[in-house]
Amino acid sequence: MLGAMTASPILLTSPDDILGAVPYLLGFHPSDSLVIVGFRGAGARGRLRVTTRWDLPVPPDAFGRLVPLLRREKVTHTIVAAFGPGALVTPAVREAMGLLAAAGIEITEALRAEDGRYWSYVCERAECCPPTGRPYDPVAGQVAAQATFGGLVALPGRESLERSIAATGGPARVKMREATRLAADDVRARLLAAPVLDDFPREFVSDGLARVHRALEARRARLPDHEAASLGLALTVLRVRDEAWTLMDDATQDDHISLWGDLTRRLEPPFVPPAASLLAAAAWRRGDCALAGIAVERALSADPSYSMALLLAQGLSRLLGPEILRTRLPTPAQLDESMGPPRMEWLHPLLFLLDTSASALRPREPARTDAPQ
Repeated sequence: MLGAMTASPILLTSPDDILGAVPYLLGFHPSDSLVIVGFRGAGARGRLRVTTRWDLPVPPDAFGRLVPLLRREKVTHTIVAAFGPGALVTPAVREAMGLLAAAGIEITEALRAEDGRYWSYVCERAECCPPTGRPYDPVAGQVAAQATFGGLVALPGRESLERSIAATGGPARVKMREATRLAADDVRARLLAAPVLDDFPREFVSDGLARVHRALEARRARLPDHEAASLGLALTVLRVRDEAWTLMDDATQDDHISLWGDLTRRLEPPFVPPAASLLAAAAWRRGDCALAGIAVERALSADPSYSMALLLAQGLSRLLGPEILRTRLPTPAQLDESMGPPRMEWLHPLLFLLDTSASALRPREPARTDAPQ
């Protein structure tokens, strides 16, 4: 039962339901993929606990962390759904099913889908599951309609999901670059004008924390360019970024995904890693590992050493459940206690980025064209 992702629970009682639900669990329609969905509870009314996906063919030992993950999430039964031709799909399905059976984890259904038809690995009755497969519609089924009504989205493929948080271009990029330049100039001016230099970090961090709260309280309203740029600069300070991280909960995680996804698209490349990492954390917390992984890739493409993105990448690669993000984050008060009052070194990452990106943010002069002689 998909109860955590939509307002009304969605029951999966048939292969058509399962194949209709998987794209909405992943956020895109998979191809050449193996998906394992884990539930806890009794039968069709078991609660969704975890969804994992592998590209096919899988590398050796790809399933090494699968059983420990299902144990941690207290999974009682699973569904295996694979997408692609039989020669590619079947070896991986058989391997996964063997591991699950050896671990005593029930497999309620195992399916292969290709070109609008599906085959079952657990049903051997020809009248139910003929050798030619059974047709299904991944778009027009009841589960797809329920999921869409519940606010879930299934993009055409992983590439579409990547494009959904890709950097904006064209006039929007030009406007955002100018907004970032102005925000950077403002920080420099305030820093130079500060009567007491040691007071500036406290002022800047306080302003950044207020920006985080205002942006989240806007309930998914798109920030103006100047606000987005200023928030992007503030997030380079770890205390500001971690404030946003600690504010994630079940009631607001969709707001976080909307906000940090928008900033991941709009911010200038040097300032993307904090927003993309927050997007990854919120997506992982919601159980959207595909989006979380793509957001981590965005962060690390801008800064391969960004520690929060590396931490999240490690958790995703080890198939750790998102529960860890619900139970181990400190509160803002605990952050204040552990980190102490703002200090100038907190701003060093921001000042470094302002120095190294100054030329890229400078307005670009139009190309000169010499008059003919």
